[in-house]
Amino acid sequence: MLVKYLLVWLVLAVVATANGIIRQITYGKIVSDLTAHQISTITAILATGGVAWMANQFWSIESSAQAWAIGLLWLILTVIFEFGFGHYVVGHPWQKLFADYKIFDGRVWSLFLIWVLIIPLVVFKLSTKLQ
Repeated sequence: MLVKYLLVWLVLAVVATANGIIRQITYGKIVSDLTAHQISTITAILATGGVAWMANQFWSIESSAQAWAIGLLWLILTVIFEFGFGHYVVGHPWQKLFADYKIFDGRVWSLFLIWVLIIPLVVFKLSTKLQ
């Protein structure tokens, strides 16, 4: 099951990258960087929720323990991708990448990471409740 949800994470990475591109070419040009960051975090949360829900329709999460394992896998991969891609591909300095974790400065990226961790559990609980 984790292998299938590893593939789902690849879809999530594409969706998140597209979300960032959309931010840069649209509303990121007309609102402040902080506001654009906050909007894109919200849209990433919504998109991730949709992908996780759809994935569960094909490959049902079978237990809370499995949901936590998927969430932990996604969290680890997301952080590795964020820092690896952000620094080595895009060229952002480490300081800029770490700045997104300053929640008291309005940077809400940490909320997305929490969401990535718990969304498999949320989907599992909702789907079992709806059955």
